[in-house]
Amino acid sequence: MTQATHTPDQLAQEFVAFAVQAGVLRFGEFKTKAGRLSPYFFNAGLFDDGAKLGALAKFYAQRLIASGLQFDMIFGPAYKGITLAAALSIELARLGHNKPFAYNRKEAKDHGEGGTLVGAPVQGRVLIIDDVISAGTSVRESIAMIQAAGATPCGVTIALDRQEKAAENGVDLPHSAVQYVTQQLQMPVIAIAGLADLLQYLRSADDSSVKAYADAVQAYRDKYGV
Repeated sequence: MTQATHTPDQLAQEFVAFAVQAGVLRFGEFKTKAGRLSPYFFNAGLFDDGAKLGALAKFYAQRLIASGLQFDMIFGPAYKGITLAAALSIELARLGHNKPFAYNRKEAKDHGEGGTLVGAPVQGRVLIIDDVISAGTSVRESIAMIQAAGATPCGVTIALDRQEKAAENGVDLPHSAVQYVTQQLQMPVIAIAGLADLLQYLRSADDSSVKAYADAVQAYRDKYGV
């Protein structure tokens, strides 16, 4: 794969700006799964039309190409990962890197071809795609399915790394979910952007209504960041 034309920082800044403009990245007060009050919310389900999904796929593809990670196919865990895997596969093919993709069903099908995996045969080096990593559960399940198929999970790509401490039973852990995946599961994680990039964007934003959230996001990172 050839090197992307954007530097990582430029790409991250462009992605954050795009996510804000698309209404996918919002500011205010939101309760997270861990019960924290977050000043921002990232909802990848709002990449909900062809133009936005196509643009998102371009960001994933550019980040992956720049990373140099070698993979043979893409795996999208149900449900959000299904759309992301298909979109990334289309964009990579457009760039001359035709990669097959597969995904899983939540429940095994007992008729027709049966099983829980759909799409291309799961084989070789498999890249897992998702929007974020909240607890690492989806990644662990994906790794198990890929290995059960006789293939090798080789990495995870996500849109946004929240760069905050994971929580378990209401207790903050010393590592983030992404760090857990990289350190404990020995799996590289390639994110389009992270919380640090979001902060950089907020501090340099021309829109004062957006820039006003910089201090709140910084305070959140000071409290929960890794």
